[in-house]
Amino acid sequence: MYVKDAVVQRIESLCKERGIAYNALAVSAGVTPSTVYSLLSETRRDVSLVTLKKLCDGFGITLGEFFSTPEFDALEQEIR
Repeated sequence: MYVKDAVVQRIESLCKERGIAYNALAVSAGVTPSTVYSLLSETRRDVSLVTLKKLCDGFGITLGEFFSTPEFDALEQEIR
């Protein structure tokens, strides 16, 4: 699994746990819904840390809390 995939899974998981739709997350994070959907898209490979911080603010969590999961600890090296 790559970082981008783990980020998408974490966002989806947090939305599901909290019963938050992607549009509602966008509103609470102060970004456009298209930003959230673009980030979740399989065609997009990069994730902006600034955007991710805004989404964390929308969830009411820190970046540390966002990344503090076994999935991120088990990521493979991206450099091949």
